[in-house]
Amino acid sequence: MKEEKKEELKENMEEKVEETAPETEQTPQEEEEKELTQEEQLEAANAEIASLKDQLLRKIAEFDNYRKRTIKEKTDLILNGGEKTIITILPVLDDMERALKNMQKAEDVSAVLEGVELIYKKFMDILGKQGVSVIETAEADFDVDLHEAVAQLPAPTPELKGKVMDCTQTGYKLNDKVIRHAQVVVGV
Repeated sequence: MKEEKKEELKENMEEKVEETAPETEQTPQEEEEKELTQEEQLEAANAEIASLKDQLLRKIAEFDNYRKRTIKEKTDLILNGGEKTIITILPVLDDMERALKNMQKAEDVSAVLEGVELIYKKFMDILGKQGVSVIETAEADFDVDLHEAVAQLPAPTPELKGKVMDCTQTGYKLNDKVIRHAQVVVGV
């Protein structure tokens, strides 16, 4: 009986060894081919890494050039941004020079006044085309977004309480943005 068990155990052991053993044994030539394919894979991976590094360096250089170009464009825009506006204002300056020359020779004050009014109107038209508008203050409700109160006076009538009674300095907007608040006297 002991011998039967020994044989059984021996057979079980052989079966287990066969299960864990590789099905086909590799010859040295097959092992060498497998190593070559691993070397080829390594070379291919290294080539891909080098390609990706090159692409990354190129993208970094492109971005750096883009950044430098936009900084230069912004600087140029800041330095020369008002050029268009100044060019449109130059005719008013020419008119002012002519008016100054004529004022020295003029004997009729009303003609000088009319000329200055025309220049003022031309100047305001040019500013209007550039998006500049006057902040209206005549009997307007006091608005801290538009007005700056420089004084408060007793209102002569109850309707003028909290309203603008006088404007000491005109305010202006540029495309709905206040660029200078109107300085006003407010009724209390």
